[in-house]
Amino acid sequence: MTNKLIVILGPTASGKTQLAARLAHDLQGEIISADSRQVYKNMDIGTGKDLNQYIIEGRQIPYHLIDVAGPEDEFNLFEFQSRFYKIFSDLTKRKILPILAGGTGLYLESVLRGYELPHAPLDDAFRENLRRKSKAELQKILLDLKPRLHNRTDLEDSERLIRAIEIEQARTSKNRAARENPPIDAHVFGIRCERSVLRQRIAARLSERLQNKMVEEVVSLHAAGVGYERLESFGLEYRFIARYLQGKITFDEMKNRLYTAICQFAKRQETWFRRMERNGIEIHWLGIDDYPILKESVINFLR
Repeated sequence: MTNKLIVILGPTASGKTQLAARLAHDLQGEIISADSRQVYKNMDIGTGKDLNQYIIEGRQIPYHLIDVAGPEDEFNLFEFQSRFYKIFSDLTKRKILPILAGGTGLYLESVLRGYELPHAPLDDAFRENLRRKSKAELQKILLDLKPRLHNRTDLEDSERLIRAIEIEQARTSKNRAARENPPIDAHVFGIRCERSVLRQRIAARLSERLQNKMVEEVVSLHAAGVGYERLESFGLEYRFIARYLQGKITFDEMKNRLYTAICQFAKRQETWFRRMERNGIEIHWLGIDDYPILKESVINFLR
């Protein structure tokens, strides 16, 4: 099992977590989450952690990179990749199968393509200078440094803009030290769901989460000191509910716009995965009911 990694990716609401948990249960593996929002504590319903899915036949499936940062903390691609490599190395040393599961394409690709990312420590003086600039000026600085910006959400929040600029500055520094990433032998599976079926799953899940007090979750986050601008920077559920709580839109407008935005997000995820394939990452596509095929394929890969 040395350096072997199973990856299960797919758009939101495709059922990838359920399949990953079953696989981890049957093959004594552990799950590493590749979700850019599930890293945050107290953001459970809106991010769809669904932690009950990690309990199979009464056994808790170990998982990693969920609830590792506060909503006010900075968690970026470098942080994800660094933590992933530590967890991956630990699991392989203990002969435990690592299963990377999630839908954040940038996180997945950083591991599968071995992105060389710089360490960018916080620079208070540099940050204070940037804070004097307008959001438009910060956006221009970042786009000048990185015209092909994948994570467009960095453009919507001033603090994320500043941090992204710091990282890009570090990336271009001639003095940065290279990090040696462990070799990874990955077998990648993608969960494919017919578009109309996926939309039905998104609609059902959204209704269920609203009934399970997703709005109240955002109210609690704001009451705990998370500002509306920060909440909106998390996108989707947090963005639209924050706007509803500020009286900018009605409840029905929030729900309808959120549903549309989630469907659009799922489409962007699928586009990202297709681009990964074009860039040479082989993805074995399965349906939500194809667990026997998934399990057999993984066992053959591990032999």
